[in-house]
Formats: sequence, structure tokens, C-alpha cells
Amino acid sequence: MKVTLFATCLVDMFQSDVGKATVELLERLGCEIDFPTTQICCGQPSYNSGYVEETKGAMKTMIKAFEHAEYIVCPSGSCAYMFHEYQHIFKGDPVWEPKAKELAKKTYELTQFIVDVLRVEDVGASFNGKVTYHTSCHMTRLLGVKEAPIKLLKNVKGLEYEDLPGKQNCCGFGGTFSVKMGQISEQMVDEKVSCIEETGADYIISADAGCLMNIGGRLGRKGKPVRALHIAEVLNSRL
Repeated sequence: MKVTLFATCLVDMFQSDVGKATVELLERLGCEIDFPTTQICCGQPSYNSGYVEETKGAMKTMIKAFEHAEYIVCPSGSCAYMFHEYQHIFKGDPVWEPKAKELAKKTYELTQFIVDVLRVEDVGASFNGKVTYHTSCHMTRLLGVKEAPIKLLKNVKGLEYEDLPGKQNCCGFGGTFSVKMGQISEQMVDEKVSCIEETGADYIISADAGCLMNIGGRLGRKGKPVRALHIAEVLNSRL
């Protein structure tokens, strides 16, 4: 099966290990990986800030970059959902709406693709430690991916899973929200850190790089020993 990787900006600039883990994991599951070098930002930050028309150029570039793909897999629920949003943004456009609909049909978040397309729930991973999982807002509420990451984590050998209290609550990142509403965002992530501590987990896992950057940053600033890891890194772990 040929998979085209939508890497995302945060993985490209800050979390390259997540990209490597995603590729290695998919290859181990029998996928051939393709990486379009013309991919750029999906446009989510500027779109969410209200610059709809100004963002359409970036969206068109991304549609063209992935037109050839059979399956598009993204290690971020938020960015994967943005590809699904394009069809609504270009609604009524005779050229770009059909292209955006085709893009949405073949775009999957990483765990969604593994469970729903590859039909795999045990990737053969092993990981020592107690973990809890942060369910990001875009991935669960908009993309609708809720069970896949939990199924995969619970099948990792050696991993002890603890459900996160208040898991439905936002971590306070929200893209530009954390910049525009810094004080509110800080209170939200502090609440998330308290919930993580309550579980006694050694690791906080998520499938969204933005949430991990926000939560991990706050854990570090508060001197907490909990490590933030992307789910791809855990699923690619073989001790």
C-alpha cells in the first residue's frame, strides 16, 4: 500500500523524531512511503485567525501537492482535519471544491489509518512505563477519531495505561488562541497538568504536536518529571 506523508509544520520544524517514527512505523506495517517536497503549511493558523481569502493560495498548493496520493496520512489530528475543512472553504468553486472533496476522502490521521484502513490494532510495539493520553479537540470533536489511539496504546506490551481525568477539556493551545489569550491558556494547561499528575503517569501521550508542545512546555516550566511523547514514538518503540 502506498502512503503519502503529510508531515505538518510542527513536525518539520520542532519534532522531526515524530516524522521519523511515523515513517518507520508505517514501513514496518507494510506501507511504501511517498513524501511530496512541494508540501507547505496547510494554512490552519492564518485560516483560524480569520484570513480566509489570504490562505486559499496555500490550500491550493497543498491540494496540488497531494493530488496523486492514494492515501494521505498525517501524524496530527488537527492538521488532518484541516484537509477535510478545505471542501467547505471552497464550496461553490467549480474547480477547487471537487478537488478538495477528493483530498478529504483519502486523508487520515495516523492512528485512524492504522486501525480503520490497515485493520491493525497491535503494531508489535513494546514500551516500559505508565502513560496517560490527551485527547485533542480537533481530532476527537471534528475529525471524530476517539477509539483508535486508545486501542493501539492498550496493545503495546509493557505499557501501563491510565485514563486521564477531564480528558475532554482543551489543553489551552488552540493554535493562535494560546498567543492571543495567553493568561487563559496558561490556566487551562495548568489544569491539564494537574490532571496528568493525578494519574501518576510517567508519560503524557497525544496525537497532536501542538498540544504536546504546549503541555510539554508547561510541564518543563513547572519542573515536573512527566515526559510528553507523540503516539507515533510509542507505537514505534520496540524494547
